[in-house]
Amino acid sequence: MLYPSLPSRVKVVTAFIYSREQVYNDTKKILQRKFGDVDFESAHLEFNFTNYYSQEMGERLFRRFISFKRLVSADALLKIKLFCINIEKKFAVKNKRKINIDPGYLNEAKLVLATTKDFYHRLYLGKGIYAEVTLYYRGRGFCDFATTYPDYRTPQYKKVFEAMRDIYRQQIKKV
Repeated sequence: MLYPSLPSRVKVVTAFIYSREQVYNDTKKILQRKFGDVDFESAHLEFNFTNYYSQEMGERLFRRFISFKRLVSADALLKIKLFCINIEKKFAVKNKRKINIDPGYLNEAKLVLATTKDFYHRLYLGKGIYAEVTLYYRGRGFCDFATTYPDYRTPQYKKVFEAMRDIYRQQIKKV
């Protein structure tokens, strides 16, 4: 192809790990001021897939996902992740996070997450931020890769992203 093609706009999704509901609610309000109305919010889920966050955030952790109504350009992911890092710093106590925020985006074909950690399957976006395709959509559902985090492999999480994808598909029909 002689000319680059721009991707369709994407749905901003955010995954949270936290121990206190108040920190989650305060974080959500900040994100709503930045990205607009939430159009999907998952249930409050137990997070017990790893003890990676235990020393920093405590023993009993929870996970939640939200997506935003307003669609954005896929190249906004870098700025979105940097914004979320600043929120994590705002709520941190003695350099220990009280909430982990993993933003990403979703379109019809995939779920992409931003991270600060490099690995062989991640692409560098700039300013210390990487992106990875965490799940891809095929047939009637999301599928994982060998590198997909164990919790994102679960039917419970995939149903969350399928619900967000359904909302996204309705949105792009209107555009």
